[in-house]
Amino acid sequence: MKRVITYGTFDLLHYGHINLLKRAKALGDYLIVVVSTDEFNAKEKQKKSYFSYEARKALVEAIRYVDLVIPETCWEQKRTDIHEYHIDTFVMGDDWTGKFDFLKEEGCEVVYLPRTPEVSSSQIKEDLQEKK
Repeated sequence: MKRVITYGTFDLLHYGHINLLKRAKALGDYLIVVVSTDEFNAKEKQKKSYFSYEARKALVEAIRYVDLVIPETCWEQKRTDIHEYHIDTFVMGDDWTGKFDFLKEEGCEVVYLPRTPEVSSSQIKEDLQEKK
């Protein structure tokens, strides 16, 4: 069984997220999605999600391409996750290109998938702010 893992906040879930998860799942048999916790977002990413971690986790779990959702609590856990979950392929959006190449040393393939160009959570938040 080929195992794939990807990471993200997955706030304001949209079709770009679904597209990314569908393409990630196509790279293997079992897809693990690691969703950033509220604490991790606040402390390390300096951002606040609209939806709580529990709500975002429930939304991602409902997507048919996703087999398992686990929390992301620190940047360093990626190395650990690769070994603990026997990961074959690590997937991220192409805005992260090169940032996780060091994980190849852990024995897994690293793939950067193109983002869906016309949609992003950041843009949705900006657009909603402008409508106020």
